[in-house]
Amino acid sequence: MLWVLFLLVAWGAATVSCVRLCLVSARAGLLSGASADDVGSIAAGHELTLYETAFLAGGPQRVADLVLAAMHLRRRLLLAHTGWVTVVDPEGRDEMERTVIRAIGPQGQSPIPPVRTAAAGADAVRALADRLVAAGLALPGGAGGEVAAAVRAVRGAALLVVAMGAVTLLMPGQEHGPGGPVMSLLVWFGLPLALTVGCLVIARMEVHPYSSWASPAGQRLLAANDVPDAGAPRDVLAAIAVRGVRAVDDPALRAALGGGPGGPLG
Repeated sequence: MLWVLFLLVAWGAATVSCVRLCLVSARAGLLSGASADDVGSIAAGHELTLYETAFLAGGPQRVADLVLAAMHLRRRLLLAHTGWVTVVDPEGRDEMERTVIRAIGPQGQSPIPPVRTAAAGADAVRALADRLVAAGLALPGGAGGEVAAAVRAVRGAALLVVAMGAVTLLMPGQEHGPGGPVMSLLVWFGLPLALTVGCLVIARMEVHPYSSWASPAGQRLLAANDVPDAGAPRDVLAAIAVRGVRAVDDPALRAALGGGPGGPLG
């Protein structure tokens, strides 16, 4: 009767992982997200700014990188490849820029990493996030990362169910119940496997693509909207907003926004 233990493990893994995915998706508001028609109407009536694009694509840190890069390209800040930022023009054009200037401090110079961290956690970025969440375009608190982890757990549970069924079939001298070992594999392990596969199919239709910040509606809007010009070289800022600092060709700017040599790139 060792196969019963394997069956309990398979059912436990399948049930826990599927319930977790449902709870995380419901908490993030994904299971009641916008329909395709709703997304079409949202996309037609809303043009993403660069700040909104950066948040949906990469979260608060991406917004901070975008602000720093834009101010550098406008000659309002000087980003050095050594990982330091210097204020050139202390008058910010919007609240995001003023937040960065305040984070640099009254001396007008600071290492870039603490400025990025302070800017990413500032009230202006939180207000931007709240607006996108209220519009159904962003997930609260980056909940998409939890959804992706839950999906991976369901996939792992499905593989575990198959493994437990295979072990049950191959173990010699075990009583597999009515119908023999093949029927045992199909009947007793088929239900938890169907549960996990069905949950993955529903997640693929309702939740995919899995993003840490943008909802499915937000991701479709990212793909549907052109990024507007923000008064700096469009290609550089758009690349940072959508793909992060790794998309920047300028090695000095990459090094600066990466926190200096060897620093992490956003």
